[in-house]
Amino acid sequence: MKKIVVVDDEADICFLLKRFLSKNDFIVETAQNGKDGLALIESISPDLVMTDFRLGDITGTELLMTIKAKRPNVPVLIITGYSDIKVAVNVMKLGAYDYITKPLFPDEILVTVKKAIADAESSQNEELEYSAPVAADSTEPTKPTRKMHSRTKAGYVMGNSEVSDNLFRQVDLVAPTNFSVIIYGESGSGKEAIAQEIHNRSRRKDMPFVAMDCGAISKELAGSELFGHEKGSFTGALQTKIGHFELANGGTLFLDEVSNLSYEIQVALLRVVQERKMRRIGGSKEIDLDVRILVASNEKLLDSARNGKFREDLYYRFNEFTIEVPALRNRKDDMMLFANAFLESTNAELNKNVSGFSEEVKNDFLNYSWPGNLRELKNVIKRATLLSDGDLIEEKALPFEIVNYKKLKDLDDEPAPSVAAASVFSESADGEDSKPSLKTVANEAEYDMIMQVLRDVNFNKSKAARLLNIDRKTLYNKMKQFDI
Repeated sequence: MKKIVVVDDEADICFLLKRFLSKNDFIVETAQNGKDGLALIESISPDLVMTDFRLGDITGTELLMTIKAKRPNVPVLIITGYSDIKVAVNVMKLGAYDYITKPLFPDEILVTVKKAIADAESSQNEELEYSAPVAADSTEPTKPTRKMHSRTKAGYVMGNSEVSDNLFRQVDLVAPTNFSVIIYGESGSGKEAIAQEIHNRSRRKDMPFVAMDCGAISKELAGSELFGHEKGSFTGALQTKIGHFELANGGTLFLDEVSNLSYEIQVALLRVVQERKMRRIGGSKEIDLDVRILVASNEKLLDSARNGKFREDLYYRFNEFTIEVPALRNRKDDMMLFANAFLESTNAELNKNVSGFSEEVKNDFLNYSWPGNLRELKNVIKRATLLSDGDLIEEKALPFEIVNYKKLKDLDDEPAPSVAAASVFSESADGEDSKPSLKTVANEAEYDMIMQVLRDVNFNKSKAARLLNIDRKTLYNKMKQFDI
């Protein structure tokens, strides 16, 4: 069981957190001042610390800095009833995992605690591992060799192929600089993990890494998310909010699907990039910024600029260095390395003990085109692991389109039938074919259209939504409905 130390000068808070977390299978010890808290941390070596920001003898910041100096890998959650924006920025810069304001919500606390502990374990266990064995007949160590399951601190499986080595040579080259980087790659190929790794290998590694998915935020909210806002600056602005730029100050800001930002936001973004200053929406005070910007896109930004969708001057500001993340279909030599790594993490998540893959499954993996790349592979393995009862994952646990990919390709790339979508004709209990309902026919047609468009654009959700003349949210809902 994981151990948690709670430090809070309010006895009620200590009691309630201990009672709640203990019921969720954690060992919890509490202290009501910083001195006792530090002594407790030294004695039990916890997996996580939760501390109030304002304690009787020291501040949460002082406690945080002391913990990080002695135990840098222990995640710290700061809890406070003082909704102070500067506190949030400072504790995140100093290494706090998260910042939580009172009143506390149990479900939110539990999710944050589990994620903090899981991320800490991933950071320790999945970082690069090198071995330098000493030869039996020599006093000199042999050349360090990378282990088969070597991962970055972000949890990204590096791979051992020439393609993967070339990718990480570029990461090593640009990481120590302050260059802005455009990361290109298909959906699911691991662009955010590469951005995280650039940050981890840079001089900013001890400062915040803040990621924002520009494709998942509406035009109205994008400005507030990026730059923050002052209380009362617009309808619904009930309190001051710090934006991603301010949170990332001193560190790295990663903008995924950056081409989805509106023209107005691009104008504001260009000013911030040029002047390294910003104002919150509704604010008058200029805030100095020292932020490295990494952006990602699954479409070429220069093409978007020429089509009038993306500002050309902003493109050239970002285009100091470019990295292309290869598609999974071009990394076949690493396929089973990735698959085994995902199986290992899924076994831990699902508390299962599946040891590997049948030869048929391995062949299916190598033959399939993987339009969803690493994300698709990970999801397929999670599903297959859940469905498997034996030691190996067999073909019966794989989706229809993967097992039958070659057959479907031979049929002029006909779309694979959906497992979730009902067949147009279904067999009745007496063996007779029942007539299709209008709703069933419509669902089949809708599914086929969505699948065809997704395949045509290599599962680029933004492009697919535009071609289908629907918004991204509607597309995501449809994909969930049809189990795509």
